[in-house]
Amino acid sequence: MNEVLQLFLDNKAMTTPVMNVSVSGDVATIYAHGVIYPEVGINAAGIIDAVNKAGDVGTIIFNINTPGGSVFEGREIMDVIRNIKAKTIAHIGSLCASAGTSIAIACDETEMSDGAHYMVHNAHGVAMGDKDVLRKAADLIEKIEGAIVNDYTTKTGKPEEEIRAMMGATTWMTAKEALANGFIDRLATTAKTKNAWNLAAYENAPKALLEPPEQEQENEPAPAGFFSSVKNTNRLKLALI
Repeated sequence: MNEVLQLFLDNKAMTTPVMNVSVSGDVATIYAHGVIYPEVGINAAGIIDAVNKAGDVGTIIFNINTPGGSVFEGREIMDVIRNIKAKTIAHIGSLCASAGTSIAIACDETEMSDGAHYMVHNAHGVAMGDKDVLRKAADLIEKIEGAIVNDYTTKTGKPEEEIRAMMGATTWMTAKEALANGFIDRLATTAKTKNAWNLAAYENAPKALLEPPEQEQENEPAPAGFFSSVKNTNRLKLALI
């Protein structure tokens, strides 16, 4: 089964995003907890709404807890955050995986709690169609990966070859490892939050993260609209997960 679908099936009870906003003085915190996806998860429109609710503050903290999701929505969120006038800080208290790194990379500063995890890997796609459609899908994945590699090299200062190797190996990092590799700027003093995600769909996931959270229902079909792209002209949906 494709990793994109597996991620949603394993975490269907968690697909409704938490986008709460709290304001204390000149600092606002936006809680970006959920799968990144335009219809059913954290999305650019939701980030814009949260920023507007935060009002005219000097600093916005993005409290991140996400296993990833749509690479395209992740890029949209990145663009939104980079245009925020206030200082932006990404706080990773539990998990920042895959497309979730778009949020962290876009912020001015990134901090991470001890015990939290950061993951980078290659883009994955779902495509249906003839050989021409599939070739176009592969070409698009390569272009998307090129943009992601550029973001990571800019943030970390690492050479492209090393970043591509890390992505190809599906690299999971602790807070100290993410700091040593340049993906974050400092360690946070706050304790990590408990992992809420079933990450069995991922390669090389740390053992500590592989015990799935309890869910009340059995797996059901993916959320409505998840495969809406098969009706699109290019019949392609990509997700970096």
